[in-house]
Amino acid sequence: MAPRLTKLQKLQNGAAAPKKVDAGDSICSDFLTYLKRECHLAANTVAAYGRDMKQFVQWLDGRKPAAMKVSDLSAFIGHLHDKGLAPASISRNVVAVRTFYKYLQLEGLATENPAELLATQKAWQRMPGVMSPSQVEAFLKSVKKSDSFWERDRALLEVLYATGCRASEVCSLRLCDLSLSEKHLRCHGKGDKQRMVPIGGRAIAAIELYLQQARGILATRGPTLCDELFLSRGGRPLDRIQLWRLVKRYAQRAGILSDVSPHSLRHSFATHLLAGGADLRQVQEMLGHASIQTTQIYTHVEHSRLRKVHAQFHPRA
Repeated sequence: MAPRLTKLQKLQNGAAAPKKVDAGDSICSDFLTYLKRECHLAANTVAAYGRDMKQFVQWLDGRKPAAMKVSDLSAFIGHLHDKGLAPASISRNVVAVRTFYKYLQLEGLATENPAELLATQKAWQRMPGVMSPSQVEAFLKSVKKSDSFWERDRALLEVLYATGCRASEVCSLRLCDLSLSEKHLRCHGKGDKQRMVPIGGRAIAAIELYLQQARGILATRGPTLCDELFLSRGGRPLDRIQLWRLVKRYAQRAGILSDVSPHSLRHSFATHLLAGGADLRQVQEMLGHASIQTTQIYTHVEHSRLRKVHAQFHPRA
């Protein structure tokens, strides 16, 4: 296979017309194409990079990316902080800019990557919002039989908490991913990585009821038959925005005033597992984290089990 030529080498070989290097939409569009075609990132990930790069381009205001120094990029991070972005969003922007400069180096458009010296992702981490077990119980019971397609909504919420799957992973579940008799399902995670996730009896019962009584009705409303497990009232695959709205509705009904989202159930899933004595590696595998460092954030959230162990076994507790 022929080695990959940088844009600079292509220019020298006469294989491409000179291309103006600036901070405009063109170079960012090339970057997103690179992420999709050569890095094979998921569509949702590429879209997230696109939103972050749009903010970066607006901040550059015509300045060349290659001319930026680490002090300039630090000012960009300060700009995001002043805009009120959450620490997790700032962290994601840092990763996007860092990856963008690696792309510029690969293409021969920059000699250095000043973004490598920016604050690490860990510095911007925020403790995840976690619901208590009693809050989760009230939340799951907030679906009433008087609700339209309550069977779907109950199954949806039960699956979110029972598996700890991301919102996009739950929305992309297909009928062929279910192995209810074996008490697990196949999840399609980031980068299309697949993992098997255990699922408990309550979630299985909710799914079976939904399949028996509601999904067939929903399926007939769509323009085409869908393989996805969870369908909208129009018979189309449920998307993340619709899922987010359902979670918000039932959290409000349950009287949970904190900012609850589908990710809150994922955080609660991991924290409650660790509180019950689950091994960190096992939780990492169920969450689909590539690095155990990502999973370790939950060890800072749940301290009660450690206090009990200390009180029980330390001679001077």
